[in-house]
Amino acid sequence: MYKLSYISLINKVKQIYCEGLLYITNRLVARIPFHFIRLFFYRYCLGFEIETGSHIFMDGWFDTKRNFKMGRNSIVNQKCRLDNRGGIFIGDNVSISSEVCIITADHDPQSSNFSGRIRSVNIEDYVFIGTRAMILPGVTLGKGSFVAAGAVVTKNVTPFTIVAGVPAKPIGSRRSDLHYSASYPRLFF
Repeated sequence: MYKLSYISLINKVKQIYCEGLLYITNRLVARIPFHFIRLFFYRYCLGFEIETGSHIFMDGWFDTKRNFKMGRNSIVNQKCRLDNRGGIFIGDNVSISSEVCIITADHDPQSSNFSGRIRSVNIEDYVFIGTRAMILPGVTLGKGSFVAAGAVVTKNVTPFTIVAGVPAKPIGSRRSDLHYSASYPRLFF
């Protein structure tokens, strides 16, 4: 009996710690107007792997520690929802516009008990994601692909393909000789 209540207490303390850390991350740290402070916190307190030249602008929202990797010279603009429970992996020179929503967890609509599912999202090099686009669980955005603003991506996007709409469908292709840097740091963002 005593051992059971001790384990329950330990579990409750862990829950409070984890929930408190996420509260501090999303309500306080995400609003600090200096990127270097947020970057330090994301790397050393949350265990995110963020390469040099990459920036996460203010008001980003995360769901857990770890499970987030960002390559070189990539940008996540302000007010993005980054559900990293299943893992978000962002390549080099990726540009993610404002208010993009990347989801890695959902529920199985065919499950009798509405069970949860977790699937990672992979974003390869030179991908562009337009404002208010939504990327759903299990999706891979191929190298150089382009997601139009407001699109809802439910399936993998092949390299250098432009997609738009709800659900997102191919509407064109992008040139394959991309060689730019998506890094554009801003002091107070």
